[in-house]
Amino acid sequence: MDCYTANWNPLGDSAFYRKYELYSMDWDLKEELRDCLVAAAPYGGPIALLRNPWRKEKATSIRPVLEIYSASGLPLASLLWKSGPVVSLGWSAEEELLCVQEDGVVLVYGLHGDFRRHFSMGNEVLQNRVLDARIFHTEFGSGLAILTGAHRFTLSANVGDLKLRRMPEVPGLQSAPSCWTTLCQDRVAHILLAVGPDLYLLDHAACSAVTLPGLALGVSSFLQMAVSFTYRHLALFTDTGYIWMGTSSLKEKLCEFNCNIRAPPKQMVWCSRPRSKERAVVVAWERRLMVVGDAPESIQYKQLTIQVLLDRLVLRRLYPLAIQICEYLRLPEVQGVSRILAHWACYKVQQKDVSDEDVARAINQKLGDTPGVSYSDIAARAYGCGRTELAIKLLEYEPRSGEQVPLLLKMKRSKLALSKAIESGDTDLVFTVLLHLKNELNRGDFFMTLRNQPMALSLYRQFCKHQELETLKDLYNQDDNHQELGSFHIRASYAAEERIEGRVAALQTAADAFYKAKNEFAAKATEDQMRLLRLQRRLEDELGGHFVDLSLHDTVTTLILGGHSKRAEQLARDFRIPDKRLWWLKLTALADLEDWEELEKFSKSKKSPIGYLPFVEICMKQHNKYEAKKYASRVGPEQKVKALLLVGDVAQAADVAIEHRNEAELSLVLSHCTGATDGATADKIQRARAQAQKK
Repeated sequence: MDCYTANWNPLGDSAFYRKYELYSMDWDLKEELRDCLVAAAPYGGPIALLRNPWRKEKATSIRPVLEIYSASGLPLASLLWKSGPVVSLGWSAEEELLCVQEDGVVLVYGLHGDFRRHFSMGNEVLQNRVLDARIFHTEFGSGLAILTGAHRFTLSANVGDLKLRRMPEVPGLQSAPSCWTTLCQDRVAHILLAVGPDLYLLDHAACSAVTLPGLALGVSSFLQMAVSFTYRHLALFTDTGYIWMGTSSLKEKLCEFNCNIRAPPKQMVWCSRPRSKERAVVVAWERRLMVVGDAPESIQYKQLTIQVLLDRLVLRRLYPLAIQICEYLRLPEVQGVSRILAHWACYKVQQKDVSDEDVARAINQKLGDTPGVSYSDIAARAYGCGRTELAIKLLEYEPRSGEQVPLLLKMKRSKLALSKAIESGDTDLVFTVLLHLKNELNRGDFFMTLRNQPMALSLYRQFCKHQELETLKDLYNQDDNHQELGSFHIRASYAAEERIEGRVAALQTAADAFYKAKNEFAAKATEDQMRLLRLQRRLEDELGGHFVDLSLHDTVTTLILGGHSKRAEQLARDFRIPDKRLWWLKLTALADLEDWEELEKFSKSKKSPIGYLPFVEICMKQHNKYEAKKYASRVGPEQKVKALLLVGDVAQAADVAIEHRNEAELSLVLSHCTGATDGATADKIQRARAQAQKK
């Protein structure tokens, strides 16, 4: 019986454990692990090793090598470290390796040693250097906490969306804490640190002293602390050899154990028994391992979801297996097979030993029109790998122009981007490319590009009309478009010039352009405007008042209103204003002045080319019936009835209508008959109608 139980060791009063080898590691380590920075990813993920040549006792001029292995020791990547001293390594939830340098710069590598990106933890960390770092995981992502040489903490709860928080200062802290860790409480990251016998909890606003419930007396220092993977439990090792275990809220003690060893452990971590609620703490010294605890906890391992599992298979390039799992679980295409194929395609473009044509064809044959797959994303990866021509070929399969154009611009294929934007019919997209081209090309090349794209040229002209008038002029000049140049200078003469001389000069340029365009009417009209401007300036100098910028008609009217009828008539002759128009202008102006005597003289100066009904209408508009009656008698027969009705003489209007025997005029008069006062007139019209019908 002893042979079956000899390798079992007691754990507490009611449990036993044993240790046996599942498999041997395949690596061939050339360094002692104790001389390396080591980081093992959770869930049996990869292991990163970086020999630490920056330790003072191990200083060497040889550059270290960063090595990445699978959980079973299979080599995945090896690269010579060429950057600065590294303080800490750790894996993110996405299985990206974070290498925290002494200067606060964090380099991020992929599972296969490919460099992804870098970021800085801020100027304060740069100035004071990094003493220590912790990489932790929350529901928001993977976070990073830094302890600087100034004994201050800087924290980011999610390195994927970097927002740095400088934690409050610990009062009286003059040296590094003996131990510290990160806690996550109420969706907020905190830092717990030990200074001698005291514990402090830092949040974004304050530093609070905390006390462990049920801690044995005599503790003068905490040497090590560890938080469970779920952040629900905490363990601390004291200088008295006691291990305190409790909740991470620091409100409940679960158990306490005296290990009778006072030397600080090399490592202390939480672990659990498979399919069990029991959790324990494993404490390791140089040559001793101890498992402590009985901390019951109800845990559901939901961290490693199907999506995370698929992501990890993809990272390991096990695409067929990932697709089989998606099909077996009947996952929606966009979440499953499409996503896996997109990752496969992004890996495929990195195979530089295969030609661009073969890679593009293979990707298209495999992906086709698979929903949820973006060819532009794959093309962007190809461009990032330095394969521009492959990226262009892949973009040909992208059906959305809005996705093609930005990448083409980034690749400096602006003319191709313009063609794609025009094909899309999206004017906003075309404008985006045009503005990019304008900044990228010299003016001559830019204009030549536009001449080959009529739609783009038209859109750019519209833009220039509102934003860049000088550029618009240059466009017209290049195209010898004299008609539009003339119109441009007309607008410019009023928009930009205030001096008469400048405006006249601009108008002269416009007239010359119209002559070149063989538009004599526009040229003559422009010259007339130049003459009018000069005359208006002279009128202002001689008569005062405001004349410049008035129309020709308003200039005549203003002269009449100012009592300068002779000048108005001369102006009309100079600019060949027709008689009818001049009479209307003068009639209106004199009526506005209520100069009835001058109006009467004007009406008798010669036979009116507009007749006399307008005189009646204008006088009535000014509510002067007396003057209106003077002109009603002079109105011709065809408008006599209307004139009499305007002055209110219904009876005489009826007589004229009866005399004319005009049914329309009779009806018009009858419509003006109201009440008893016009009753006799209405009867008279009715009798005339009856008499006419008898005949």
